[in-house]
Amino acid sequence: MNDQAARLRRMIEDKHPRSDNKSNNIQENSKPEKLSANRGPRTIAITSGKGGVGKTNLTVNLAIALGNMGKRVIIIDADMGMANVDILLGTTSRINLMSLLESDVALEDVLLRGPYGVSYISGGSGMEHAMELTSTERDILFRKLAGCEEWADIILIDTGAGIGGNVLDFISAADEVLLITTPEPTALTDAYAVMKGYSSISDNPNLKLIVNRVIDEPEIREVVGTLSRTAERFLKISVECLGYIYDDQMMIKSVRQQVPVMAGYPESISSRCILSIAKGLLNGHQEKVKLGWRGFLKRIFRS
Repeated sequence: MNDQAARLRRMIEDKHPRSDNKSNNIQENSKPEKLSANRGPRTIAITSGKGGVGKTNLTVNLAIALGNMGKRVIIIDADMGMANVDILLGTTSRINLMSLLESDVALEDVLLRGPYGVSYISGGSGMEHAMELTSTERDILFRKLAGCEEWADIILIDTGAGIGGNVLDFISAADEVLLITTPEPTALTDAYAVMKGYSSISDNPNLKLIVNRVIDEPEIREVVGTLSRTAERFLKISVECLGYIYDDQMMIKSVRQQVPVMAGYPESISSRCILSIAKGLLNGHQEKVKLGWRGFLKRIFRS
């Protein structure tokens, strides 16, 4: 296993040389209910090393699961240039985060309540210019976005993939980071690159791993073991697995239908996995998901 970890590290070094620099139309939608301010929401960035591993899908479904558990959740779509929370919800937005720069636009105008109880702020195509703002524009956004704490218990930030496009700025600013990957070697390599970049700029890394599209528990253990041992050995950080999502045709079907799997197929294995991740976030530890009889049959008769 040490050889496997060393190979993974070498792949990363070749692909991402180390840097010593550590800085670096829903017109009818109702608005979320505003409640009294609390101690401040948990801010959780959801990120990935590469695109196509299910990051935004997890974000939307996790918001639904947490909402069903009584939590007020807001999604900030911060995936620059690829903002697609709208797509997964089957909606479109004419107003987005960057609209806040207009003097007559308030937070309540961009904070939309989409279907399935999902409250979100669309990133829109303008998010790709978010890091080119002047100091005055940044102050305006900061002042208006600060009001989110009065509307949410948990804020999920759907970042872009990889370590470019200011993704590290978002994840380093969050209280917690969920890194989603799949078992494919390229996804693992890029996931490690995110760990490496995050650990280089964070004084107190708080990162948990989620493995998507897994077949069985041995595969989960192999993926988690490889990444956690490599991170501990070469980055000196501890990485725990918060949960996993079994490969599920209902997930694929839900994406095509533009209906989150938690809403369209709440009894599916992928929905139960996402629910366990939501419980893990609230309880502080991983929740096991049992495959049950149907899962047993699928494994027995899987071609």
